[in-house]
Amino acid sequence: MTGVFDHPWLSGLFADDEIAALWSAEAQLSSMMAFEAAWSRHGHLAGLWSEKDGASAASAIRQVMLAPVALREGTAQDGVCVPALVQLLKQRTGSDAIHKGATSQDVIDTATVLSLVQSLDVLDQRVRLLLNNLSDLKGRFGGVTMMGRTRMQAAMPISVADRIETWRLPLLAHHDRLSQLRPRVALVQIGGAAGDRAALGDAADVLGAAVAQDLGLSSTSRSWHATRDGMAEAASVLSLITGSLGKMGQDICLMAQQGIDEITLAGGGGSSAMPHKQNPVLAELLVTLARFNATQVSGMHSAMIHEQERSGAAWSLEWMLLPQMAQATGRALNVAKSLVAQIEHIGTSDQLS
Repeated sequence: MTGVFDHPWLSGLFADDEIAALWSAEAQLSSMMAFEAAWSRHGHLAGLWSEKDGASAASAIRQVMLAPVALREGTAQDGVCVPALVQLLKQRTGSDAIHKGATSQDVIDTATVLSLVQSLDVLDQRVRLLLNNLSDLKGRFGGVTMMGRTRMQAAMPISVADRIETWRLPLLAHHDRLSQLRPRVALVQIGGAAGDRAALGDAADVLGAAVAQDLGLSSTSRSWHATRDGMAEAASVLSLITGSLGKMGQDICLMAQQGIDEITLAGGGGSSAMPHKQNPVLAELLVTLARFNATQVSGMHSAMIHEQERSGAAWSLEWMLLPQMAQATGRALNVAKSLVAQIEHIGTSDQLS
């Protein structure tokens, strides 16, 4: 059985094709080769090779066509795919002006960042769209009265606007978080063998800035090989977004209960045994995705614990967790948008009459 995001039929519920494409093997390989091309193009700044040789290698790298599966055996042997990638690039280009002075983590971390930053941009667009949709919903039904509930017991009358605001306001904060997060993670990774850039000498910052500019990232004064707070913060923001959407989903599940009937949804899910039912499938899915990310984020916090100058164990844990969290967050935002569009009415008079 494959994971739910790419399972033949479970993906119908869980998949987000747009986010998945950003984290695909093809996208990661393309980003790693973009790093290698930029490194070759600017390596002369640190005296790694001549400007002419570097330009020739960079041009040749852009022409190389590789299938991701070509890196499988090398990864099994080395624990990372980059040694196999570098060997193939040198073979295909006939150039040695490739990779010298960099290390595998520079390549893989930079590729990860490129996928992450593109994902954050997509997620922010979806957050802003959902904010608009909830504002429209508030405009349609905000003045309707409903029963406010505390600890799932009837409390005092509130307006529908009051309930919707508990869904909408966190998204404003998440938009701010995404904007603040982006510059902290949109960083090229350049550290070399032990993270101190020793092979680059005094030209390390100049080379780093040139490579970062080529890739649309920012440069740093030192590597972040073993300082993973940016990755953990990104995971935390993803979990916060899905957590807020999960709260909305949980509310809607309870509001849709027969006997409560505080919300009317179009297009609920059917039952094989009880044709009269319309299950709040999308609302339930928001709860599931929130709980999934809440579980995964603890692993990303565990992955902050990198020993000395580089960890293999903690680092590879990120590869398992972060792409799935990004896809879960993307899916949750799309589901929330669809769920809001299903709402035909909110509010109840039975409890208040």
